[in-house]
Amino acid sequence: MLRLVIDTDPGVDDAHAIMMALAHPGVQVEALTTVAGNVSLDHTTANACKILDVMGKDIPVFAGAPRALVARKPYADNVHGQDGLGNCGWPASPRQVETEHAALALIRLANENPGQLTLVAIGPLTNLSLAVSLEPELPGKYRELVIMGGAIRGLGNTTPSAEFNTHADPEAAAIVFEAWPKFTLVSWETTVAHPFGPEKVEAMLAMDSPRAEFFRQITANTLTFLQQITGQRILFGADFLALAAAIEPGIIQEASQQFVDVELKGEKTYGQTVVDWYGRLGRQPNALLVEKMDSARLWELMQMALR
Repeated sequence: MLRLVIDTDPGVDDAHAIMMALAHPGVQVEALTTVAGNVSLDHTTANACKILDVMGKDIPVFAGAPRALVARKPYADNVHGQDGLGNCGWPASPRQVETEHAALALIRLANENPGQLTLVAIGPLTNLSLAVSLEPELPGKYRELVIMGGAIRGLGNTTPSAEFNTHADPEAAAIVFEAWPKFTLVSWETTVAHPFGPEKVEAMLAMDSPRAEFFRQITANTLTFLQQITGQRILFGADFLALAAAIEPGIIQEASQQFVDVELKGEKTYGQTVVDWYGRLGRQPNALLVEKMDSARLWELMQMALR
């Protein structure tokens, strides 16, 4: 049984990803830690609780950083709605959030379960940067770190060259990339290369279950946004891909080991993920960059999440 801790900023695609992880028979989610990103911390934390309600799971939720380390960045409420779940008005959860800060929870969970937990970060890396700054030995205590973030070829979705999660807290990403000797990275370009096309979107919308109803309500705003941008009724699953890579590594079909850093000074490139494709910096690779995944298996996992 794969044991996961998911650091997240729900977020519509976060919700899709977490639903899949909670539905997967080979996964035990130990905790959700929340961070501000797609929307405010209050909303991301409330949304994590709503997702657990829909899935019928009793898992602790730990609220973390309410803002980036240095500069506050705009939310992505144009994509996710002001509440983070498409402004669908889903009922508030009665469950109580843990009082322990998410960064401290990340440290404690690793200390209590050394080498046993996989950490999947699908939001800005603020909580992870705080945790590893407090406990520099933290990377060695997690079994693996998988991150959704970065535009590895400079094709950004927030600025011309930067992806949202990394751009939302570049300083935090730089700290984590430096501290973790090895991690897996699922980028924005990889996300765009693996869309759920119009036929699959219609199939998802036609599914008949309480989970599918939640999916329909929270995803409507995102589908409208993406259709305006792409001209197609498609869905990107950025966070979904990252969790799929963590849960079923065999789903990865093409990947390479590279050194990755974050640009913190550029006027037009601030927050860009910089990949040293040709080894010019002389640094050892720190990231497994996922570029191709099994689309058929991704579709099976999405259907499993909504049944």
